[in-house]
Amino acid sequence: MLQAGLLAVLIALALMMLQRPLEWLAIAVIGPSGEVTALASSYFRLVIWGALPTLVMMAVKGWLLGMQDSRGAMHISIGVNVLNIIASVVCVYGLGMGFMGIAVGTLVAEWLGLAATAGYLAVRYGWLARSAGWRTDGLLAGASRFFKVSADIFVRSLLMMVMNLAVVSIGARSGDLILAVNALMSQLNIFYAYFLDGIAFAGEALVGKYVGRADEARLRQCVRRLFVWAGVLTAVFTVVYAIPQPIFRLLTDDAAVLAESRSYAWWCALLPVAGMAAFVWDGVFIGLTYSRGMLWAVAVSTALFFLIYMALPSSLGNHRLWAAFVIDHVARGAVQTLLYYRRRLYRIKNPQKIG
Repeated sequence: MLQAGLLAVLIALALMMLQRPLEWLAIAVIGPSGEVTALASSYFRLVIWGALPTLVMMAVKGWLLGMQDSRGAMHISIGVNVLNIIASVVCVYGLGMGFMGIAVGTLVAEWLGLAATAGYLAVRYGWLARSAGWRTDGLLAGASRFFKVSADIFVRSLLMMVMNLAVVSIGARSGDLILAVNALMSQLNIFYAYFLDGIAFAGEALVGKYVGRADEARLRQCVRRLFVWAGVLTAVFTVVYAIPQPIFRLLTDDAAVLAESRSYAWWCALLPVAGMAAFVWDGVFIGLTYSRGMLWAVAVSTALFFLIYMALPSSLGNHRLWAAFVIDHVARGAVQTLLYYRRRLYRIKNPQKIG
């Protein structure tokens, strides 16, 4: 973990040192109006300070999975998400910070999560550090292994960032009104993701446990139950999101934005349905250590996003963007479903070589 942790710190420090060039590049690509540019710059300059805790916790969770402590990794992820929700609500509504309250809440949650993670490691694995001592030999070899293992996840994350940046950029070029509507819909998607991430984290832990035991029957049963629970949650969110106006009124009081958002109710209801399978399979694939499958799924879905967006008539306006977004999520889950059954990933032979 020392190698991965040090690399995470170095990458985070590099990002913070390069925050001004990165901010300029992001603003140039998105191309928002002057007022939105000021808000986006303030938001970026705040959230960039969350890079260090985020990357370090990613390294820790990877190490915990390697230590067969999938429950610890799951608790860290769920804990940070819960802290994020609570801190964001307090900052936005309790302290009246508005838009910037989301960034402050996220930053607070990430640093509190890092502190809690450090405490967990000290209590549960302090003996390991004392017995092993602080050794720096083999650091380069460890870094090499870390980059090889992380390559699939890194490229996958990069592709998802490109797609999400495209969504923001396209919305910004359509004007501040459309950009605001898209931001509201993105908040719905993020809120749903917090809950589905809980099922995905449980999937990581349970699938990893059954793979370690070579228990194919329990593995298959686990996957079925994950989809059942995800289906129940998705049904609830679909019903709630079908009438999104009450939620939107909690996020904004702009009459023009609220009026424009009414025509997007169907897309709001489709967001949970479109993303359900992808969320569940991500947890299953991580438990199976099949990161290459996750990469292929995102590569195909991202390509489809751009192809669908360019193929649909421009007369559809912003609805063209959300059609491509929904298809992207459906395609991601479909590719992972195909890989799971075509490659018979439920057949446990040598799980560490699945990828």
